[in-house]
Amino acid sequence: MPFTTTRKVRFEHCDPAGIVFYPRYFEMLNACIEDWFEERLGRSFGQIHVEGGHAVPTARCEVRFTAPSRIGDPLALALRPRRLGRSSLDLEIDISSGAEARLHADFTLVHIAQATGRPETWPEALRRAIAADIATTVTEGEAPHGT
Repeated sequence: MPFTTTRKVRFEHCDPAGIVFYPRYFEMLNACIEDWFEERLGRSFGQIHVEGGHAVPTARCEVRFTAPSRIGDPLALALRPRRLGRSSLDLEIDISSGAEARLHADFTLVHIAQATGRPETWPEALRRAIAADIATTVTEGEAPHGT
């Protein structure tokens, strides 16, 4: 089952035409990832970045916009982890409003040491949590990626 969170499109998200200004989607996407780490994996960004001296920056992000979102629209953000590498993680997030798709994003995050900026192996507890979530979000007939 994907991790799902919701957002309401507010005036602050919109351009003068009243539709979501595309950089605001990136803020929503990042908030979804941050919520997933804390709520599903049990590790907040504060624990990872501040207490742990690590970070999970985005190494790749590909986005396809399929329909505009307007002030007041309720948005559902559905995150699915897809592949877990030694220090990387591939995710996808779909944003929809009701039955209408609004955006699809593919991400690669990398677990790094802040002191060096170099990739580091995921901590074992976090690796187990991510792997378990991948196992529960794989759709029927689809093989999981990575280990």
